[in-house]
Amino acid sequence: MLHYSSLINKKNLLAFSAGIDSSALFFYLMELDISFDIAIVDYGLRSSAKAEVSHATSLAQQYNIQIYTAKAPHYDSNFEANARRFRYNFFEELVDQHSYDSLLTAHQLNDQLEWFLMRLTKGAGVSELLGLESRSIRKTKNNNSYTLLRPLLDTSRDELLQYLDKNSYPYFIDESNRDPKYERNRFRARFAEPLMSEFVDGIKRSFKYLQKDKESLLDGITLIYSQYELRVYQLRSPSLRVKCADIALKELGYLLSAKQRIEIDENRDIVIGGKWTVVYQDHILYISPFLKTDMSKHYRELCRVSSLPSKIRAYCYHKGIRPTDVMSS
Repeated sequence: MLHYSSLINKKNLLAFSAGIDSSALFFYLMELDISFDIAIVDYGLRSSAKAEVSHATSLAQQYNIQIYTAKAPHYDSNFEANARRFRYNFFEELVDQHSYDSLLTAHQLNDQLEWFLMRLTKGAGVSELLGLESRSIRKTKNNNSYTLLRPLLDTSRDELLQYLDKNSYPYFIDESNRDPKYERNRFRARFAEPLMSEFVDGIKRSFKYLQKDKESLLDGITLIYSQYELRVYQLRSPSLRVKCADIALKELGYLLSAKQRIEIDENRDIVIGGKWTVVYQDHILYISPFLKTDMSKHYRELCRVSSLPSKIRAYCYHKGIRPTDVMSS
């Protein structure tokens, strides 16, 4: 459970959509007198998109807060993944430009259950099943730290809707949430909503227990170096590398498939999806974007002397990261 007091005297940015979840969080924050600004993305897919942006702009004017808007490009395929990448890139650009301490998203209990069920059907451990954390530290591409907060994870959508209706707060209904072409929507309609309607209290308790189990399981993972999109972790056991890679890559905006988790488990030096390098050696896990580039002779020698893993060298060279800094960590 997130304590809202942690947001006081912080510079906060709310990811806003004008839907039920983010509208409820908007008014929660207002009632608690917590200062924040909002950011909204128009994907141009629904007839109500312009009205939602207009509504968000009106709210910002009414409550004297800053609003940022972005228009996403058209995606011919992999809409959910591409939209998520665009959205978080936009938010992190705002974090960089305006020095926000926290990014708040309105994910709630239903979202947690939907994710759980989708990962359950594909094969996953505890850390993968609990894909949403109430609090996590992130870094932008410019290496600025911020805290990603999800204050509503133990609150159901029905509870949020009741709160909005009771107080006559405005919100929009996103009709795309019923479109069966999206996997999440199919899980929502067939499984998550029936379960939530009948077993919401038990589901809440289960997620609290599972979160404690997850914290215990991940006790042996320590982040020892972070620069740009390079992450270096010390692991208590080799068995933790899949869990660690899954968590790290999720924070970097990449979701592993079940097949890729198996590949990481079976290989200590691998490139995932042609995009990410995952290397495990001497109880240390290295994760970085996969690049190929010509390096100077001097830099190659520094890599050799420091024993920097070969697959992350090009990225470190590209970003001007000194091999000794990485390896001395």
